[in-house]
Amino acid sequence: MTVIPILFGVLLILGGISCLFTPLATFLSTGYFLAILLLVYGVGGLIRAVRRKAVPEGIVSGLAILVGLLAILRPGSRLVFDSMLLAFMACWFLLQGILSVVVSVKTRAENKWWVLTLLAGVLGILLGLYSFAHPVAAALTAGLLLGFYFLQAGFDLIALGFAAREIKSAVEDGSGEP
Repeated sequence: MTVIPILFGVLLILGGISCLFTPLATFLSTGYFLAILLLVYGVGGLIRAVRRKAVPEGIVSGLAILVGLLAILRPGSRLVFDSMLLAFMACWFLLQGILSVVVSVKTRAENKWWVLTLLAGVLGILLGLYSFAHPVAAALTAGLLLGFYFLQAGFDLIALGFAAREIKSAVEDGSGEP
């Protein structure tokens, strides 16, 4: 199963390259993407709430559906989603970068690819801090930032996939040394 992280890594890199070449289209489509996510979450949550007879979950799911529909049907509300998404992206970049740095440091003894994971994590941290410090510039370059994030996450997954393959081979050989 080590092929799956490598495959997803390659797909993320291709998506990142696409975002880098079409940054404005990427930013303008984020509101739609968030609205669709809210609709899917809301419908799934509503089905789950009806099955469990959970009224609070049903209310939250209904609100998610309502907000998702509002974002799709009212163009001005997508701008609010886009601005909220900028804050979420900054948090995501920062947290993902910190996580990548921690994982790379903790696995450096058994992972010869740890430097790539560390560099990807540092890039994520820098992107997160940049996004927090310069929200207007982040809004203008959100597509580029998302492209760089996809590249970072893609390289991170590929490095972890190769490390997992080496660890799996070492365990199967019985040597215990990757």
